[in-house]
Amino acid sequence: ACGGGESGTEDSDTDTGTETTDASEQVAQQRCATCHGGNLQGMGNTPALNDIGAHYSEEEILDIIVNGQGKMPGGLVKGEEAEALAAWLAEKK
Repeated sequence: ACGGGESGTEDSDTDTGTETTDASEQVAQQRCATCHGGNLQGMGNTPALNDIGAHYSEEEILDIIVNGQGKMPGGLVKGEEAEALAAWLAEKK
């Protein structure tokens, strides 16, 4: 039910990465902000994600998204959406 079914193929003249960035930011707000805060600053016992790229590589972030870590369950974001989110988060330093 989460995720809305956006495919990222709407009205794009060129693939500049802006659409992917916007989609990844939207996914982060929908799936991550509840636990990690609206600015991804971390809340209580959840880590901040606003600088996660300084601590983990894109591959490590993807592994955490897919498989979970600590109290975070895996599989909250899947497939290409998870890959795009990991790439977006890896840029947060």
